[in-house]
Amino acid sequence: MAVKRKLALSKTRTWSSTVLIVHGPNLNLIGTREPAVYGSDTLDDVNRSLTELAAELGATIELFQSNSEGALVDRIQAARGRADALVINAGAYTHTSVAIRDAILAADVPAIEVHLSNVHKRESFRHRSLLADIVVGQVIGFGADSYRLGLRAAVELVQRRRAGA
Repeated sequence: MAVKRKLALSKTRTWSSTVLIVHGPNLNLIGTREPAVYGSDTLDDVNRSLTELAAELGATIELFQSNSEGALVDRIQAARGRADALVINAGAYTHTSVAIRDAILAADVPAIEVHLSNVHKRESFRHRSLLADIVVGQVIGFGADSYRLGLRAAVELVQRRRAGA
């Protein structure tokens, strides 16, 4: 069912987007785990903020978190044909998981990689993303706002593609 809404630029659209948001390992601990690095917002805070933003944007979101690589792969694969876009913070799997990379390719939906911290200001092993060359873009270093910026980008990307822009 299409949802009609007004965008900030006063353009009326009649499309609704479904965006899968995937939180990887240890993200269930944000807010208490290394708050100087990851911020004080809990995962519940982030999800609540994303739910509010999705409603404002006229989008539907599906939220998923797991510490298990296999569960993340299964959920990403399930997005094929069901989601219009993927916003993913694969956590440490960003730097190690060919399986998650392959699942994103198999899902055949545009993906945006997000990270709470600026990974390039951290340990050198965090500088390499196995996802970077297959995602549309990355949003890093803005804390919980990285997710919100990623969601905005995903919805805009889907709408542009549907409009043929």
